Amino acid sequence: MKDRTVRIMGLLANNKSIKVTMLAELIDVSQVTLRNDLVELEKLGIIRRSRGWVSLDGSNNIGKRLAFSYPIKKKIAIAAAQTIEDGETIMIESGSCCALFAEALALTGKNITIITNSVFVAKFVCNHPRIKIILLGGYFLPDSETVTGNMTKIFARKFFVDKFFLGVDGFIPNQGFTGKDFQCAETALGLTKFANKVYVLTEAEKFKRCGTCSMIQLDKISGVFTDDNIPKEAEAVLIKNNVQLYKVSTVEEKLKWRQFPGLPPILYNKKEE
Repeated sequence: MKDRTVRIMGLLANNKSIKVTMLAELIDVSQVTLRNDLVELEKLGIIRRSRGWVSLDGSNNIGKRLAFSYPIKKKIAIAAAQTIEDGETIMIESGSCCALFAEALALTGKNITIITNSVFVAKFVCNHPRIKIILLGGYFLPDSETVTGNMTKIFARKFFVDKFFLGVDGFIPNQGFTGKDFQCAETALGLTKFANKVYVLTEAEKFKRCGTCSMIQLDKISGVFTDDNIPKEAEAVLIKNNVQLYKVSTVEEKLKWRQFPGLPPILYNKKEE
């Protein structure tokens, strides 16, 4: 995604809704240029446009999550993509970090085959010609745009990959990572059996959340890609369990966001006209 798109998503993540004319003024582009960006974001299910206004309301769940902490997630995705060699076949689970990771892989120009249970991830990178996508079957969950269940694991048995990347919703020290949905968590755990190494992609904020159900234990994880805001206690637990830790810096994002016009963000509430 373009840097301009990052600014759009950042403003929308901090505001309920913004008038298109105001959004164009804030990011200093013409309304025609902005409209083209908004069309692409709407196709991905990240935003919704209505009568001159734009918001995250009404977008799909993963689309909304993609907008929050986008710069940090993007840096995590790029760091993970740099570890993948040309010609590799990898498996990617659902999640906003996972979608950006898939995009970062596509932008490397390498010949990569992605096996995924995420319809969202498949749609996110389907227009990149050098990326080959294998979409697993299963029970479709509209909210997360993923397929889950025993059928998904049966399809996955046909493949064996060296690396499996997944997103998470929370963390419990000395136990492992957690998810919000039991069915999704069970499917993700099942998919780990078909990979030699398992990696977690998550912003450090997730280490402060507990989550609803267990997803994967620490002894099954080879590495974690996150940012340098990870709590010291969580970092110590990962190192103690021989989990390789990859941390990206958040300093650049903090400085960058201060330069945006109108920040700190102003709440633009839609008024009746």
